[in-house]
Amino acid sequence: MAALAPIATIATVAATGAGVAATLRQASAQRQAQQAQAAAQASQEQARRTELAAQRTQDSAERAATLARTVAATRARLGAAGVAPDDGSAAAITEGMERTAAEAEDSSDTIFRQRLARGRASLLASDGTMSTVAQVSRTLGQAARSLLA
Repeated sequence: MAALAPIATIATVAATGAGVAATLRQASAQRQAQQAQAAAQASQEQARRTELAAQRTQDSAERAATLARTVAATRARLGAAGVAPDDGSAAAITEGMERTAAEAEDSSDTIFRQRLARGRASLLASDGTMSTVAQVSRTLGQAARSLLA
């Protein structure tokens, strides 16, 4: 029976080594899959950001064109009524329109920043590193208990 003890120890060490190697291979494959997934998510996030920026630019251009048309139409009506469009209350009307448009632009910028932040990936996303260490530690702990028993 004493002759079998060293063989059992060698078998335990070999099995533990094979288990650790398998765990490390599995962790490597998981890490590669996670990296590929992270790259795909980053690509999707960049596409989303590009789309949001394009939408923001288009909305801003539409607001500017609408403001220009509204101010021009108001000035034309005031001019047709014999009121100088750049003086007094007529000027206050166009300045009010421009101020309202600037406030809408600021609001749009705030919403744009919120949309960008909402899609940001969590900084707490797990990369699996600690779970691999825990698995290897558990395997080595089992082997040590087996050898000491």
